[in-house]
Amino acid sequence: MAAPADRRYSESHEWYKQDGDVVTVGITQFAVDELTDITYVDLPSAGKQIVAGQPFGEIESVKATSELYSAVAGEVVESNVALKDDPSLVNQDPYEKGWMIKVKAVGANLDSLMSAADYNAKHG
Repeated sequence: MAAPADRRYSESHEWYKQDGDVVTVGITQFAVDELTDITYVDLPSAGKQIVAGQPFGEIESVKATSELYSAVAGEVVESNVALKDDPSLVNQDPYEKGWMIKVKAVGANLDSLMSAADYNAKHG
């Protein structure tokens, strides 16, 4: 599955979709394919401050545990609570139902991240 063109991508395989000052963050299909069956997702609650370049949570699969990183700083305004009961949503639909967090970003500049074309060329 090609990465959607309406968002930006990090080297650590997270995607970022900006809507005003809120940025939705998730992981890419490439990351899902590498992890295989996702069994647990640990996400911060609303109100938590996250720092760009630092981990904001963890994702576990039958294969590995990986940290989730954010390329934006700000306050978490929403976490995808559905993933607590059904982490397989990330496997099924990483770009829509499997999103991780929404961040009210401080000075977000997503232009430094890869476009979908660049990400697909590198990881497609």
